[in-house]
Amino acid sequence: MFDRWLPALTRIPALRNSALGVVGLAFVGTTVAGPTATVQAVPAGGKGVLYQSSERGAPGNRGTDRDTDRRDDDGPDGDRRSHRVLGVEYQAQPNYYYCGPAATRIALSAVGRTPSQDELAGRLGTTEAGTSSALDITRVLNEQLGGQVYRTAEIRESVARPGQVDRLVSDVRRAVDDGRAVVANIKGTAVDVDGGTHSFEGGHYLTVTGYRDGGRVLRIADPADPQRGEYWMTAPDLADWIAERGYSA
Repeated sequence: MFDRWLPALTRIPALRNSALGVVGLAFVGTTVAGPTATVQAVPAGGKGVLYQSSERGAPGNRGTDRDTDRRDDDGPDGDRRSHRVLGVEYQAQPNYYYCGPAATRIALSAVGRTPSQDELAGRLGTTEAGTSSALDITRVLNEQLGGQVYRTAEIRESVARPGQVDRLVSDVRRAVDDGRAVVANIKGTAVDVDGGTHSFEGGHYLTVTGYRDGGRVLRIADPADPQRGEYWMTAPDLADWIAERGYSA
């Protein structure tokens, strides 16, 4: 299966060396439903695999939590917003370089906007080299919403500092409480709370759609993994995944 990627990969030009730059390749496998297998199975045409977001994150649970807006009675410190998950329309990326458009579309679906991935790719400037920057994601999200709703946050260091983790938690909570999803630009390997390993050494975009435990654990919709779709990851692990890149919140 991997050799099917090689002709396309050899055409990818050199990328600019930027803290926010991303090639957007989703070809390094994972221990659960690896993108190498799943992305190849997604139909072409900018639509991808489609299903409604659910708490369990599996395509077979279509629509069970479409309008999820759940809050625990109280968090550990009396915070009544300890658990909230947005209802989004999940779409997988149809190829190895559409993770930016796919993640952006998932985020927009939380507010009822569903442009095609092809339309978003054009606005983002997405090519076979991927989507250049989280700044482009922020720009297009704001264009779609008609205002300066989103802003870009960077984590310039190779490992996120505690204050940067706290800011990520605050940014995600503020966005989700406002009914908006967050789009993150990540690179490298991270492990979710169930022990699943997710590797994108060339870079990737994904969408953060909710939080629990007061924001210390975050809900991720991954457009490269349609067999699983969504999973939970701790905020420190996600912040380290974002390190040297950025996110739109």
